[in-house]
Amino acid sequence: MKIFEDLKSIKSRDPAARNIFEIFFLYSGFHALIYYRIANFFYRHRLFFIARLISQTGRFFTGIEIHPGATIGRGLFIDHGSGVVIGETAEIGDECTLYQGVTLGGTGKDIGKRHPTLGNGVLVGAGAKVLGPFKVGDRAKIAAGSVVLTEIPPDSTAVGAPARVVKRDGQRQSDLDQIHIPDPVSQELCRMRAEIEKLQKKIETLEKGE
Repeated sequence: MKIFEDLKSIKSRDPAARNIFEIFFLYSGFHALIYYRIANFFYRHRLFFIARLISQTGRFFTGIEIHPGATIGRGLFIDHGSGVVIGETAEIGDECTLYQGVTLGGTGKDIGKRHPTLGNGVLVGAGAKVLGPFKVGDRAKIAAGSVVLTEIPPDSTAVGAPARVVKRDGQRQSDLDQIHIPDPVSQELCRMRAEIEKLQKKIETLEKGE
């Protein structure tokens, strides 16, 4: 069963996990997967109300919201987990890792397939938002706090808001700095300040000429 594979996967990848029993009884990310697996069974049998009831119960107890219509492979590790949201048409491959605050969501513009597809072995850092019906390739890494709006190739590292690929197949595409990421709002404010200073100088020049 996938539940047992989930357990073994968490045990092998979390250095804080002392044993299987600790994970089974104490890990909210694992509990969320149990609720999801049960809810998904009812969803696939078109018992949508029961499926949503189970998934919302799971959200209440774990702080993790997984739509029962999502497709999740084996060995998903939701580390810490609080605030994770996984949309209805999201697809997650095998052995993926999601940290707290991750959203696999939609943009509100798409119909049908609205949420992202993660390949196998994908890692999504804390607070990252992956929004839209595109694919994140196998073994890709998304840095904490990133906002991903376009497809990410396999074996790549994406950083920023909006995210850009900074490393691919072991080759650096640009400087990888998860801390000093350019802030588009701050950049725009600086540009506007420079324009205001230019206008002030022109006004002063005109006033002196009178």
